[in-house]
Formats: sequence, C-alpha cells, structure tokens
Amino acid sequence: MITVTPAQSAHAEAIAEIAEEIDRYYGATEVEPAEIRIRQIGEALFSDPPYAHALLAWDNGKPIGFAAYSFLWPAVGLTRSLFLKELYVNANARRTGVGKLLMQHLYDIAAKNDCSRVEWATDSFNRGAQLFYAELGVPVDESKLFYRIEGDELTRRANP
Repeated sequence: MITVTPAQSAHAEAIAEIAEEIDRYYGATEVEPAEIRIRQIGEALFSDPPYAHALLAWDNGKPIGFAAYSFLWPAVGLTRSLFLKELYVNANARRTGVGKLLMQHLYDIAAKNDCSRVEWATDSFNRGAQLFYAELGVPVDESKLFYRIEGDELTRRANP
C-alpha cells in the first residue's frame, strides 16, 4: 500500500538517496557524498524555521516518491502560494498513481494553509512531466517567463 508522509529528520538518508536519483535523472554523473547531502537536507528541511518542506511516498517502507515545496508570499493580493519545486517518482513506480497521490497531498496542504494557488514549473525537455501534468487537467500558464542566475555569475554579482 502506498502512503504519503511529511518528511521527518529520520528520513534524511532516504531523501538523500532520492536526491541522488533526481540528480542522475537530470544527467549528473557525479554526486556529492551522502554526508554532505544529509547535512544539506537537515539545514533545508529541519532547521528552525525550515527553508522548505517535503513529502515522501512510501511503498511497504521503501521511499518511492518525493515532493519538495515552499510557501511564497505574496501571491494573489496578500495571500500566499504553495510552490512545488521538485516532484519525483522512482522509475519503477511511475504510472501507478504515486505522482497523483503526492499532488493531492500538496493540494490539501495548500488548502489547509489558505494558499490561493499551487504553482510549479518543469523543464521544457521533460515531456513525461508535461504529459503527467496534462493528465491532471492542469493547463500550462504561458503568462510568465522563468529566469535563473547561478554559479560563478551569481557569485560575481553578489560580490562586485
């Protein structure tokens, strides 16, 4: 039976394993050592206050899915939104309803926290994700463009 739970500090190792799967899915050939990933997970999810939140999907005690999210403000007027940063389902568990179950939990969390919307993005090359979201009946919002600055360019701009 598939269950979904909020991430807890005892789940850091399981989250680190899923994070490695995610990195490899996106083409990484090397990943940081587990102890570094576990420290980063602790800092992000279990600090006070946490910088982000996560859900884990489990199948008989084995983690098979992950959703990381944050609350953003402002959204509509002065309301907040739930921003889904990462949704990942293990390759062996795809097309079994795990992704839909994680999304339903996110909708429930958003409603309980008086969010006016749930938002997310996907890579333009990720056809599988796009098809999944289309199957959920959620249309693409083409009114926004996505910008990113990272790495050396971010460092250069932060320290003129």
